[in-house]
Amino acid sequence: MSSTTQRSNWRARYAGVVDGHDGLKDYPVLIQKFLLGRGFKDLAEIQNFFQSKLSDLKEPLLMKDMDKAVARLVQVFEKQEKVCVYADFDLDGTSGLALLTDGLRQLGFKNVFLAQPRRLSDGYGFHAHIVEELARQGVTCIVTVDVGITANKAVATASELGIDVIVTDHHQPGPVLPPGFAVVNPNQAGDTSGLGYLCGAGVAFYLLRALKRGLINKNLIAESTLDLRSVLDCFCIATLTDMVPLVGDNRSLVKQGLQQLEKTKRPGLKSLLESLGMSGRPLTSQDVAIRFAPKLNALSRMEMGVMPIDLYVVEDETLASQMVKTVLKNNSTRVQLQGEGEGEALERLKAWPHTQFVFFASRNFHRGVVGLIATKVCQQTGLPTFIGSISEEGTITGSARLPNGRAESLLTAMQAASSPLIRFGGHDAAAGFELEIGREDEFVAALAKYYDSRDFIPANHEVVFDAPAELSEMTENFMRWLDSMGPFGASFAIPVFQFQNLLIKDVISLKGGHLKLVVMDPQSLKTAEVLCFSPSAAWVMTAQSGQHVDLLAEVQWNYFGGYRRIQLLVKDIKSTLLPGSVSTAISSVGALS
Repeated sequence: MSSTTQRSNWRARYAGVVDGHDGLKDYPVLIQKFLLGRGFKDLAEIQNFFQSKLSDLKEPLLMKDMDKAVARLVQVFEKQEKVCVYADFDLDGTSGLALLTDGLRQLGFKNVFLAQPRRLSDGYGFHAHIVEELARQGVTCIVTVDVGITANKAVATASELGIDVIVTDHHQPGPVLPPGFAVVNPNQAGDTSGLGYLCGAGVAFYLLRALKRGLINKNLIAESTLDLRSVLDCFCIATLTDMVPLVGDNRSLVKQGLQQLEKTKRPGLKSLLESLGMSGRPLTSQDVAIRFAPKLNALSRMEMGVMPIDLYVVEDETLASQMVKTVLKNNSTRVQLQGEGEGEALERLKAWPHTQFVFFASRNFHRGVVGLIATKVCQQTGLPTFIGSISEEGTITGSARLPNGRAESLLTAMQAASSPLIRFGGHDAAAGFELEIGREDEFVAALAKYYDSRDFIPANHEVVFDAPAELSEMTENFMRWLDSMGPFGASFAIPVFQFQNLLIKDVISLKGGHLKLVVMDPQSLKTAEVLCFSPSAAWVMTAQSGQHVDLLAEVQWNYFGGYRRIQLLVKDIKSTLLPGSVSTAISSVGALS
């Protein structure tokens, strides 16, 4: 199978004329088009959108078993038992680990332990051998974060050892829930809270909210004991990197969390922001997901000394600065290994025989970057993709990704092909698996049988943008309105606008193979800088000096040298001289677990 450039169709959410909608006259026309295209219907709804308040958050005790979890933790507090927070190793779990341990300690819990499995040596999950070690240390209560909903055996082991387990998770449960003291998961059967969009750290935050109230109600602490805003920097990182829907309470909390991260008192996070030139200015969801979080994530992928949790909890500023140097070094190693793995995978695509899915395994694929390689291949092919790292221990550890526009589940596919699998789990669109070495052909055959039995629906290559725009509309006032509509993320996508018939005046090559264009609107003579990350060969052929092009682009601030200016980030491009010509989608690289 050879990879081909996909033809994309462009469709506007709103292409009409703004005709004096009630209450919108004070908004810039392009902002009005954005709001109408995104489905806002009346002034009250729009005002609520711009003025969301933390006081409007949903009641945490609506979540099933939350009352039981709080009651047990109040007992831990009163007796000062040893409690352990056990979290997954990705940035959702790690952020939740920092959030909950920090919150418990601020509330006055004296004996709080932290535990995480290692990505490379332990693998994902709530592991019985770690539970056994915690029992030897005298732990009597474990609270899981972002993990445990299918760990029935490990939870049973804990119970046998006299440890009560409070499972907090957001992943889909299995047919039988783990036998924990309490299971707090908004996606379990019987939970009517409507909070299923929370990530793992989000569930932990709601536990912290409920626990604070429970301790206050028993006159064990004062109202001022814990300012819940102090942990919203952790909530923000987790929510944006786990790509859960940025709706409802998530939206309000991330908006506050970005402000908290901007002024964070955590020396490790503060030092990393400074090293990336992101301190001293407002942060956006894109800043966190694209620039900040991947540096942290590289630590758990590489397992080379410093781990992500170390950056969250370090208290000494000098040590934090030293850690950040390791962070940046590890990220460079991650980038190199990822690039080498992607190159091998894309080369192997040329001979791949199946047209409905992709599976590759290699000893050259570092286990820590298989998810990133799978994402790249998935984007290139528009097919469900399974990528594995072959280990010396006799197993293949892999990640699977589903392309955008596919309304199906990787978990269902792997269930149908589960015979050679040691285990698998995760989300419908992003999952992990372990496979026995020597059974790759069996796995491929089972996947082929599964996909052949279904009607093949290719990934949707329609590109949706918000509205047509002019370069002359890109003003400071427009940017203030745009910033006020954030944060943007999953289920509330970053605005994309169409700019037509722009003249490319200059093309500048940047480090890393990226491009910067200088474009001009021949009508208004307005110019703008345009960035293109990782352009394909076909795109480079289109973006030639002197050519006229149509662009789909995000509009953003570029901070450099103490100044800021407006720039465009290309999402798609077509020549205006070749209607219906092939175009290449351009996507920014995000943080994936």
